[in-house]
Amino acid sequence: MPLFILGLIIGSFLNVLVLRLGTGERIGRDRSRCFSCGKTLTWHELVPLLSFLIQKGRCRSCGSQISWQYPIVEFTTGLIFVLTGWHVLGFEFGISNFFRISDFGFLIFGWFYFAAIFSLLLAISVYDFRHKIIPNRFVYPFIALSLISGSLTSVFFTEVRLPEIFAGAGAFFFFASLWFFSKGRWMGLGDAKLALGIGFLLGPWLTIVAVVLSFWIGTLIAVPVVLFWGGGLKTQIPFGPFLALGAFASWVFSDVVLAFFNALLF
Repeated sequence: MPLFILGLIIGSFLNVLVLRLGTGERIGRDRSRCFSCGKTLTWHELVPLLSFLIQKGRCRSCGSQISWQYPIVEFTTGLIFVLTGWHVLGFEFGISNFFRISDFGFLIFGWFYFAAIFSLLLAISVYDFRHKIIPNRFVYPFIALSLISGSLTSVFFTEVRLPEIFAGAGAFFFFASLWFFSKGRWMGLGDAKLALGIGFLLGPWLTIVAVVLSFWIGTLIAVPVVLFWGGGLKTQIPFGPFLALGAFASWVFSDVVLAFFNALLF
């Protein structure tokens, strides 16, 4: 429960990041306001998830509809924090033996580190969904954090593992080639940058699973959208959210996935 509540708070901050990026509004100083009537919101109108439910999704002043993005992002971030804690702190699906040591401080750091990574992935997904572009201000920090995560399997971060480097490079060139040969019609270059970070984060086998999952999920969602919501084949559907979901699912269930590959290969 504490992890979920903390996730709700961080999710509220992610909404601010996504909505204010590129608008000129300052994240830390400008007060939140209703986009319809301009009223500055009070603290009890900004309680994550709860305020939306109490106000029935409408502004208290003008009655305009509040975007469903707010509660969805807040709830999703809370879920990410819980599942990340289950993965890192729960030991059932530990990412490596490094996190099985008795020093609880390292465990907490590991959880915080990966919670930050997947919070960035969520922000990237929401921005891509809204604007059909992956912002460099989000994806570059994600790449950097993911690159460092490859050294978490060694004590005190003394080793950078080559498999993660090759996985990131391979994923990048795969999506970059789709972008290049389609002249941007199939995939954006931002998706290639996102895939680079995912490869650094997951390593070879989990990256393959993440990419396959992302195409499956994308197909399941894109086909109904094209068929029933109009727009035809020219409908623009951002691929970043599918990549992010595939990466998160692969990471959370990494032990199961890797055990399957080991059984299949050996």
